[in-house]
Amino acid sequence: MSRAEAPGSARDTGTHSGAGSAEVRRTPRPLWSLGLLRNEIGTTFRRWRTLVLLAVLAAVPVLIGIAVKIETSGDGGGSGGGGGGGAAFVSQITNNGLFLVFTALAVTLPVFLPLAVGVVAGDAVAGEAHTGTLRYLLVAPAGRTKLLLVKYATTLTFCLVATLVVAASALVTGALLFPVGEVTLLSGTTVPFGEGLLRALAIAAVVALSLVGVAAIGLFVSTLTNSGIAAMATTVGLLIMVQILDTIPQLHAIQPYLFPHHWLSFADVLRDPVYWDRLQQNLGLQVLYALVFGSAAWARFTTRDVTV
Repeated sequence: MSRAEAPGSARDTGTHSGAGSAEVRRTPRPLWSLGLLRNEIGTTFRRWRTLVLLAVLAAVPVLIGIAVKIETSGDGGGSGGGGGGGAAFVSQITNNGLFLVFTALAVTLPVFLPLAVGVVAGDAVAGEAHTGTLRYLLVAPAGRTKLLLVKYATTLTFCLVATLVVAASALVTGALLFPVGEVTLLSGTTVPFGEGLLRALAIAAVVALSLVGVAAIGLFVSTLTNSGIAAMATTVGLLIMVQILDTIPQLHAIQPYLFPHHWLSFADVLRDPVYWDRLQQNLGLQVLYALVFGSAAWARFTTRDVTV
């Protein structure tokens, strides 16, 4: 009797052969995918490398707050205001500790946050291949596409957690070192502290979404090699290269299409009314990078010969 007939005959006779039971157990189920996602997220956040990255990110707002406190205690005044990014917020920290959240996010977004995401994304697939566990994951009934989606979802979770760690550390440090109260927005409007907190949460969400493109690029690079270190180094190298390209005046024609170009648009959330144009450009660009490099990662991973 052929293998195709075995399940049918088992059902007809009311008996359950070992092969038939195996077929039932290997049927893909959505709950299995959720279990894999929970396991993947748990594994990622239990790694010492991930914990060290989060600790470094949490330390950045503390260092900024202490530096501003020492400076203002020494000269009796605040830092000069700037035109954009973190410089626009530093002068406000001494008046309201909530501005340390905005400053910390502005400082970590161009370098620290994307580097951390690049490390996690670059190791997502390549790290499994290097340790030899990738082929065992592919035996599971979910298949390569769902496994890749789980890896990407885990990386996006890290983007959100890393951003919230920076924001929470800055909020606590700012409240301990400086007074908090009503928030004066960049447009000059004063809003209650509660609304300021909501805007800080919205900014953290925008910053996390700004890392979607980096996560997709890192995941694609991770599918190209069996070395986690090589994938992480390549992802970080690409990030640095694109950041440099975004600062060269002669390349102004292509800069609006580079994924970090609109990152600091989150400052527009601190205006009344909110300026949506640059925010939409930033988020739209991140979605585009996610689609392009996510598709490239899928095409590579689903055709990859996993032998180790």
